[in-house]
Amino acid sequence: MSGETIRILLTDDHILFREGVAGILEREPDLHVVGQASNGREAVQLAQELNPDVILMDIQMPICTGLEAAQQLLEKQSGLRIVMLTVSDKDQDLFAAIKAGAQGYLLKGSTRAQELVDVVRRVAAGDAIITPALVPQLLSEFAAMKQGGEKPAAPPHADLATASASDDVFNALSDRELEVLHLVAEGLKNREIAESLFISENTVRSHLRNILDKLHVQNRLQAANLIKRT
Repeated sequence: MSGETIRILLTDDHILFREGVAGILEREPDLHVVGQASNGREAVQLAQELNPDVILMDIQMPICTGLEAAQQLLEKQSGLRIVMLTVSDKDQDLFAAIKAGAQGYLLKGSTRAQELVDVVRRVAAGDAIITPALVPQLLSEFAAMKQGGEKPAAPPHADLATASASDDVFNALSDRELEVLHLVAEGLKNREIAESLFISENTVRSHLRNILDKLHVQNRLQAANLIKRT
């Protein structure tokens, strides 16, 4: 997104915190806060109206949590970049955020203003960022899952270290599923995919379920990122 203004939606139930973060971001000429939400439900609504590039999202909020909102948003708008900005350093919240498709996870208590600015820019450019203090927990969990025979879900933009260079992970997909996946990667919604391929939305959803299962990913964003790397 070089040379373009990055549109940001802030989601946190503490208005003073939101205003403080907005002030930090608005000082940067390439960053613009287009809206603020006080809970996950508002974030879902505003994201559809305002079309932000990056959403900074708290986890624990009333009505609808940040994790629930992230999952809903990425099902509808796969091109969104979501960074969880939270006080929670719990393993389960970190892993749930990754599985939901979040591209970043930062701790409020240890993230400096300039670091936040840099993370927003990097996530908008396609990077995935996790607070350094939590990386050992993430690696330990992945190692434990591997030893237990489970296949951990790769975070967005993570290298698929278990796949050899000659592996073609898309061989299992049918021609129609590949068509659907390419349209997902282009950012089309289910209705738009259905219209493009002259099929029903239910059929699109069925293809997507098969795609996620065959590619061993958690959501459409991870599937789209996988096809983009080929």
